[in-house]
Amino acid sequence: MPKAPLKAVAALGGSALDIESAFYDALQRADIDALMAVWADEDDVFCVHPGGPRLVGSAAIRAAFELMFANGHIDVHVDRVRRVESLTSSVHSVLERIRVLTPEGPREAWVMATNVYHKTAQGWRMVAHHASPGSPHEVADVSERPAVLH
Repeated sequence: MPKAPLKAVAALGGSALDIESAFYDALQRADIDALMAVWADEDDVFCVHPGGPRLVGSAAIRAAFELMFANGHIDVHVDRVRRVESLTSSVHSVLERIRVLTPEGPREAWVMATNVYHKTAQGWRMVAHHASPGSPHEVADVSERPAVLH
């Protein structure tokens, strides 16, 4: 699967946060090459869009985003980021606010996403993006332990 030119990949920066910023910037610009440059070059990378199947591998992920970009860029803004980091991995839980155009006019959709990054030989790269439908009511974090886990 073709990646962005080496110069563009090197320009992504040196942290998982830089890669995350590049990911959301690529969504805003509908730039498939920049978007795919943030992904690790591994067979088992995966992506789940709200209500969609698990997409495994770069080819499946690219095809899904190309289909999304056929309708234009994705007006997405990250409102909250919670991170758990180690030397070689970083997991980010984010609240995405997505502006969508409906027949009734512009509306906002809320998505809860988990982005997972690994430090690879090429630097930090995304290995997983899992997004679920959210709501504006989820803006406040719940930090108390729930009474029932499942």
